[in-house]
Amino acid sequence: MPTEGKPTGKPLPTNSPEGKHYRPPYRFGLGAVAIGNGFEPVSDETAQAALQASWDAGVRYIDTSPFYGFGLSERRVGHFLHNHDPKDYVLSTKIGRIFTATNTPNTATLWKDPSPFEFRYDYTADGARRSIEDSLNRLGVSQIDIVFIHDLSPDNGDMKDDWVKHFEVAAKGAMPELTRMREEGLIKAWGLGVNRPEPALRTVEVADPDIFLLATQYSLLDHQEALDNTFPKLAEHDVSVVVGAPL
Repeated sequence: MPTEGKPTGKPLPTNSPEGKHYRPPYRFGLGAVAIGNGFEPVSDETAQAALQASWDAGVRYIDTSPFYGFGLSERRVGHFLHNHDPKDYVLSTKIGRIFTATNTPNTATLWKDPSPFEFRYDYTADGARRSIEDSLNRLGVSQIDIVFIHDLSPDNGDMKDDWVKHFEVAAKGAMPELTRMREEGLIKAWGLGVNRPEPALRTVEVADPDIFLLATQYSLLDHQEALDNTFPKLAEHDVSVVVGAPL
């Protein structure tokens, strides 16, 4: 961003124009919601076949989350990527929820047949570290490239207006901790994964993110706000965008 939208066959630059913020060198990727049984139960074999078909089609960026199927998506994605060189792909996942095993999993979720876990929100520095460690264990891969702070947004039904309180915790905890992890070389970039523009615009005022996953904000039917307001303001801070749910 900005982009002319004209595929050239060449990879995108892996750094922002000022060389400060990492950007994935690929023009499109796979979101792994369905891999975590986001719409209907799918078998492990079907999930692996979908990942293989995506890879064969040229996909080299995969986005997942601990929330997707309560760890199921990460495990399936990691199983697929285990036999691929980390230099050959970009992987992003998310933080904001800590999962613990339970004998009585919550079945009243959007996930079909999720893994037997329950979660609590945690946007602290320690929570960010633990979440990434847990993700690495579930994924079974050597590195995570991009980390998105997940669902810190007013459209999150668990939070609604309380999202601002959680944001304040993240601003003092998860955000500076992710910046430290970037500086340590543990991750390449961080940002927010949200469905509304307000959290992203607030984040660039209080922290130093690299990239945002903005879902349902720039689509065929709804894109004017992003085009006229959100994208230009993020570009002022040298921040790029992954467009989620573009269709």
